[in-house]
Amino acid sequence: MKQARPAPSTRRSPRMALAIALALAAGSGQAGPASAQDGSWRDSVEWNGATARMRADGDGWRLQPGSGAAVVISPQPMRSQTASPLFDGLFALAQAELAKAQVEAISDSAYDRGKPIPCSCFETGEKWRYVWTRDLSFAADLALATLRPERTRNALRFKLSDLRAGAPQGTYVVQDTGSGGSWPISSDRVVWFLAARGLVDADASDAEAARFDEAVWHALTDTLAQDRQFVFDADMGLYRGETSFLDWREQSYPRWTADDVAFLAQSFALSTNVLHHEALRLAERMARQRGDALADDYARQAGALATQIERRFWREDRGLYMSYIGTAAHPVPFEAYDLLGLSLLIDSGIAPEARARRALANYPGLEAGSPVIWPQQPGVPIYHNRAIWPFVSAYSLRAARKLDDVARIEHEIRSILRGAALAGSNMENYELVTQAVHVEAGALSGPVVNSPRQLWSVAGYLQMVMEGVFGIARDDAVDPKIPVSLVPMLFGERERISLRLPDREVVLVRPRNLDGDLLVADATAREGGRDTVRLAARRSHRSSSTLDAAAFAPASPDAPSFVQDAGGWRIDVPARQRLYVDGALRVDASTQARAIRLPKHDAQQCASLTRVEGGIESLHSPTRCVGQDTAIAGDWPRAWRAPQAGRYALSVDFTNTHGPINTGITAAVKTLVAQCDGVDEQRGTLVMPHGAAMQRSSAVVIDVPTGAACRFTLRDGVNMSYLAHNARYTGGAGGVDGPINSADIGALHAVPVKDPVR
Repeated sequence: MKQARPAPSTRRSPRMALAIALALAAGSGQAGPASAQDGSWRDSVEWNGATARMRADGDGWRLQPGSGAAVVISPQPMRSQTASPLFDGLFALAQAELAKAQVEAISDSAYDRGKPIPCSCFETGEKWRYVWTRDLSFAADLALATLRPERTRNALRFKLSDLRAGAPQGTYVVQDTGSGGSWPISSDRVVWFLAARGLVDADASDAEAARFDEAVWHALTDTLAQDRQFVFDADMGLYRGETSFLDWREQSYPRWTADDVAFLAQSFALSTNVLHHEALRLAERMARQRGDALADDYARQAGALATQIERRFWREDRGLYMSYIGTAAHPVPFEAYDLLGLSLLIDSGIAPEARARRALANYPGLEAGSPVIWPQQPGVPIYHNRAIWPFVSAYSLRAARKLDDVARIEHEIRSILRGAALAGSNMENYELVTQAVHVEAGALSGPVVNSPRQLWSVAGYLQMVMEGVFGIARDDAVDPKIPVSLVPMLFGERERISLRLPDREVVLVRPRNLDGDLLVADATAREGGRDTVRLAARRSHRSSSTLDAAAFAPASPDAPSFVQDAGGWRIDVPARQRLYVDGALRVDASTQARAIRLPKHDAQQCASLTRVEGGIESLHSPTRCVGQDTAIAGDWPRAWRAPQAGRYALSVDFTNTHGPINTGITAAVKTLVAQCDGVDEQRGTLVMPHGAAMQRSSAVVIDVPTGAACRFTLRDGVNMSYLAHNARYTGGAGGVDGPINSADIGALHAVPVKDPVR
């Protein structure tokens, strides 16, 4: 997380009633008011009462955006030549903005007290002058690794670190400041390897590239080992932690996580798990190249993870993959979906083609573009909620190309282009319905933060041109997939369009026959540095969602109450609510309130409620659990004798006030070691995030024989304050004054639990 964010209002915004205009109606060739069958969008685009115009100005261009001063765009090293000055000029604008992002020093108020830090790399945006692991990595994966490999290597190296405390020594990727004190609450730092995979396997004669290759290998093996130890949940077969990119939890998680991030540390996110899968696949490939025996281990881990991702995140009733699910103790489904996670999943190849195609078709959109989350959340300012993010649209475009989804391809190209034209820059984000850079809505106004020339938005525009239109794939093959509906804009009366890069040129030749909806390569001739691709039209796939992209979910209900009665527990379920028990739906929503009874068990039982309105389910209430709970106090090591054989979840009461709940680097991470009679030593991770009140840590589950006596000790784990990189951190505890990995720890709790559902 880049900075502390303001607390959102609790006032609910009005429900929007908007017709969906994601796709072209089958065979209609229409994409909303900007008809693709005429010559619109060549030199201007009209939207929401505003008009952006582009005209040639000597060798450059002059853009008059929807509002504000004109933007003069100078000629750039790469040049597209199409029938559209708007398309060509905005490609030059993206290059100019990329040049502005190339800096020799970076700064942020949380590091070195805001003083410049030398780094020949990229700054994140006009308002974000630092290098953030997530932003840099997605931008690099989209375009920077291809266009600026040396500077991208430099920037990526800046996000590697050894340890200044703890063990084992090695090379680790930095998880930036974030929810509850950063890693392992946020655990998507492996996105770094998504960027690095485009830079490895360099020519051995390039010494600098070869050194980077070795740095990637060491960072990969060390970071994956650390995550396997502290983040992986063996019972679920998944990695724990917050969603990637969606790191302002109140925007996309239940509102109660504003004060309780322990749930984030114990839940499972689609995007974060897909990123771990991709890192494991890269590790397998690099290990095989080195003849390292680890290759088979990485292959097994990646295969097993892919199986669990497919199994755990698919929601059949929606035909979508969930953004995140609950904890190992209560692995409930959530009515929460995000476009980045879905797009990364499709690109990874994990999802079977039929499901991938169905999921992308079912993900909703509006004429302005595709929302980064669905459904929208009530009473939350515009930022991730109710928003379009161009870099996510670029990943959606990549997924659509993989599936030949012609409607989604056109939809994302138009959204990315229109946003840059009207704003006069590749902005961080836009409001969902209007595609405006700001909408005034009182306490819910937003986007709350919106930086011009945001690095990953710039990269998304470059990717849209190079890959999305001209078809330059990551393996340097040329595989265009252009909707026929874009031919009037791109080709006009021309026979061919071209893209000139520093080391090559791609020429696309239109077919005479446009009897189809997608132009694809028919024949390719390569001569010198030029690829000439003759296109052919064919029928393809069209997506059409029935979901209202701007629809709001209902507010989450209060947590369920367990009322003890003779031999069991009664739970009252209000009308239009659903009750989930131990991860499974127990009572569906109905118009009448109901009461159910759970038999009393020694094993823990966990429950949560959701509310259903308008066919949309709310995010879950807080989880409440009951069961035989033994508190073990005293000095460490602590002793305990199990009343009966079985599986026990061990957790501690704690308070961690080393930082605010929304940022920092001092989440406490400890290893609990259990030595019980008759079994080998067992161990696991206790995570204790920042928070003002006493909380319960994550749990370690152990197997205990009948009557066994157990002895428990705590050992230091590791957190981001241990990294040498964070010796510069001045935004809070654990930085310049040295590492901190501690919390005020109270009772140790032993609770019998059921066998996991595998």
